[in-house]
Order: sequence, then C-alpha cells, then structure tokens
Amino acid sequence: MKSVLRHPVTWIVAAAGVAVAMYLFQPWRLFTTVEVNEPPPAAAVVSSASSASSASPAGPEASIAAAPMVLATGSFITHEHDTSGTAKVLQLPDGKRVLRIENLETSDGPDLRVWLSDQPVREGDWRVFDDGRWLELGELKGNKGNANYMIPASADLDALTSVTIWCRRFAVSFGAASLKV
Repeated sequence: MKSVLRHPVTWIVAAAGVAVAMYLFQPWRLFTTVEVNEPPPAAAVVSSASSASSASPAGPEASIAAAPMVLATGSFITHEHDTSGTAKVLQLPDGKRVLRIENLETSDGPDLRVWLSDQPVREGDWRVFDDGRWLELGELKGNKGNANYMIPASADLDALTSVTIWCRRFAVSFGAASLKV
C-alpha cells in the first residue's frame, strides 16, 4: 500500500481529480457575493403640445413621463439554496418587455441563469423547470440586488408563468417565483 501512495502516477491522478472537482463544484462561490444594482427601466418622456398660451412654467411643450406597466409579479421561494426577492414583468411604453428582479438574495453558484418557464413553482420541487418549455434570458448578473433582463418579443408570457434562478451545471433551481397578473 505504501508503494502505491508514493508512486508519482497516484499523485498525478489525485491532483487531476481535485482539479476536476474544483472546476465542477467551485466551492469558493459559497463564500462570494456579486452585487448588482441596476435602476428600473427608465420611463419614456412623451412630449405634448400645449395650448397657444405659454403661461405654463414648462413652456409651450410639456413633458409627460410614461411609466412602465407591471404585467405580472411574484415572490421568490427557496429551492436548492436560500433565495428571496421579487420578480416583475414590465412593459415599457415602446412595447418592449423586461423582467425586473428586485432585492434578490441567493447563493452565488456556477453557471447560474435566469429562465422563464411554463412549470409551476412548488416548494421542494426544484428539478422540474427544464421538463417543459423554458426561455433563457441570460446569465444571472448578480446573486444580490436588482437587475433587468430583456424579454424577447416572441416570448409567450401567457405560457411562461414562472421565473427561476437555474443552475445549468447541476440542473437545479436555486429559487423560483410564480408570475401572477
């Protein structure tokens, strides 16, 4: 037994095993935080002509801010890792849609993605989100804070009624929220 442990091939195989495990699990990410604080999508400024009288302090043209419309909201529940925060689907005045995640708190992890899914959100049911239809909106920008994710115009929000923080490497949901009107 001592000769096997002293053999250089044993040490090379062991080092390779440790390297592969470090790559797959990235254990240091349990102790890292990536904070992001993007502002909400800006309201559009719509210019409107006023009457011929310029008695208004704004002058002959006034600006009106058109705020984004909230189409759906939901609160995150914990799945594989403690997760909290809210998700909102916003429609901007120009018709574009954005998923806004606010006050997110979750663990950092390898290969985290933001997905819209047609699967229901249930406690303890954290492997279902890749079973049905899903749409990836991109990499998770940060595991703490506020972020915006553009939703493609082709996305069917009548069918995609939940959002998940999805770990693509291990095929698990860190947390998810049902999007309710």
